[in-house]
Parts: sequence; C-alpha cells; structure tokens
Amino acid sequence: MKVRATGMGVLPIAVSDRNTWLCVRLATNAGVAGLGEASLGAARELRELATFYDLLDQPLSIQAYRQAGLPMAAGGRRAAAAFSAIEMALWDIRGKLLDAPVHELLGGRMRDSVAVYANINRMTKDRSAAGFADSAALALEAGFQAFKAAPFDGFPRADAPPERIEAATARGIEAMFAIREKVGADAALKVDCHSHFDIERAVAVAQQLEPVGLDWYEEPLPLADLDGTRRVRDAIAQRLAGGESLFGLAGFLALFATQAVDVLMPDAMLCGGVLEMLHIARAAEAHGIAVSPHNPCGPVATAAALAVCGAAPNVESLELQWGEVDWRSDILEPPELIVDGRMSIPDRPGFGIDLDESAVPAA
Repeated sequence: MKVRATGMGVLPIAVSDRNTWLCVRLATNAGVAGLGEASLGAARELRELATFYDLLDQPLSIQAYRQAGLPMAAGGRRAAAAFSAIEMALWDIRGKLLDAPVHELLGGRMRDSVAVYANINRMTKDRSAAGFADSAALALEAGFQAFKAAPFDGFPRADAPPERIEAATARGIEAMFAIREKVGADAALKVDCHSHFDIERAVAVAQQLEPVGLDWYEEPLPLADLDGTRRVRDAIAQRLAGGESLFGLAGFLALFATQAVDVLMPDAMLCGGVLEMLHIARAAEAHGIAVSPHNPCGPVATAAALAVCGAAPNVESLELQWGEVDWRSDILEPPELIVDGRMSIPDRPGFGIDLDESAVPAA
C-alpha cells in the first residue's frame, strides 16, 4: 500500500500566558499518525502549516517534501517552524511503519542516553536572585546536574538611563552567583543573555561572572553580529554558545567559517527539522564545534531532538524546559524519565511517544 497523508490536526496546549505547545498530528491511510511541534510563544495557530501540508507528495516522501519546502521555509520563524513540524511528523510516521526508532533511520544509535540540563527560566516567577536560586534547588532535588537561567530578561534598552542598565546588570549577575551557591561547585551552570548586550558589556559581564564557573555564556550579542560575537568569544574565559534561531545548514555556515561559538545550539523546530539538525551536527563536528540542541519546547520537539541526539556524533547535552507545568508527563506515553541527569534515547518505533489528548488540561 502506498502511504498517503489523509489529514492534519493541530493541538494547541496552553502552558502559560506566554507559551503554548503547538503540536501537530499527521494522519495517514495506513492507520499510523506522526507527531511534530511548531511552538512559537503563545501562538495557538500557525496558518503556514496548511501551506506546507499542501507540499506533501503522494505517496509520502521525506526527501521530496524537504526539496519542495526548504527554500520556502527560509522565509522566517513561522515558516521554519511549520516546515519543521511536518518534517518531524514524517519521520515519526516512517519509524512507526518500519517498526524502528528514528535514530536507527538516521544511521544508528551512537549513545544510549544524553545529558539534559534544566532550563529554569520560565518556572521562575520570582525574578530575584533568591527566586532563581529556589528554582535551581527544586531542579537539583529532581535529579538534574546542569542548569540554565536567563536573569537578564527585561534588560533595559541601550538608550535607557545608565543607572537602570547598571542595576539590571547587577541583578542578573547576583542571580547567577545565588544559583551557584545553591547547586554546588560541581553542577554545570549556564547563562542565557538573550542578546541584550553590546560588546563592551558582554565582556564585562562575562568577566564578573568568572568566579561562578559557567559551563557556557549564551548569545550575549545577536548572532547577526558575527564579528562582534567572535570578538566577545576571544575576550572571555567561558565557552560561548549560540545558534538557536538559525535555519538550515546554510544558515550555520558563517558560524563555522568564523568559529564564533564553541557550542552550537540548533533547534529542531527552527533549523529545518530532524534531518537538517543531523546535517548541522555533523558539519559542526567537522569544524570542531560541540553541539547542544536548543529545546525550550514541549515534549514532541524534545522527542525529535532526542532522536537526533541518539544519532549525531558530537552532542554533549540537550536542553529541557523544566518545571513550567506539573502535568507535562501526564500527557505523554511513556512519560519522560530523567535518571542521574540523563534521558534515555527511546527504542520504541518513531519518536517513541504518543500524546494523551484527554489528559491535556482545559485552557
């Protein structure tokens, strides 16, 4: 039987006022459905999904879809997310039809599990140093050994009064020291600066954070400023990480050429999906750059990223948006399991998960 798409369902799962997991279920005439995710903040719909669904050939072919859709998907975050979500679903379908986990379809598993770090940013409502430290303590109790926060969110504009800028800088630095004190000296601690700084402030903040012993310093400048990013990297003691918003292998080539980052962070929902992320990881290995997928997402994008982590040669860790809601595992079969700070690479067909839509809380 030639497998064809018979429909696409979109399930918006409200997580907070700021965030919705936008999950996609692609149905086929074979009785098998595939999952993808296209979460973009609070958006509960993504009209671009219909555009990319119309590209699906008959019968289904991942390569034909990629060839038709990749050029269109380079047109911005919404297009990239829509394209990537359907590409994920196609891999999930392929794995289920072949009774194989996606990492086997990508060339075979290179590791049984991957280290995960808890992104505590969204769970932290109290944005004081004590609030960040309390969130980190909860993640530590849950078994995490690595943590990330973004205490510079809400940073003033460059034309704001200097005293406001200095106060915001001091608060962010204080929060990272407080987290370090809470999690201990052996934990891996990362800071996401969300591109709030100029070169001078990026270097100054990194220098003030040296006693914290950061595992990495993430995107202090917009990556569009490659020269500035490279200058910051050369001036600081910490590893520099970035790349979450770039699309396609072509979008990462300048980073490889400039060696502007030490750790590359492709996002399965934004970089072009499963296969594109694998291509990016392999190219990063050839350039001596580590890979840690960006993944402040729901469980479907996490499962897709796990599949790539299983097959990619140089993945050191995976981000997990932790503590945002207490019912995340309730909607998954099987639930996500973290042991000693690591997640297992699933052996079940496809991505190895399914969503229990009946367990999704009412919006």
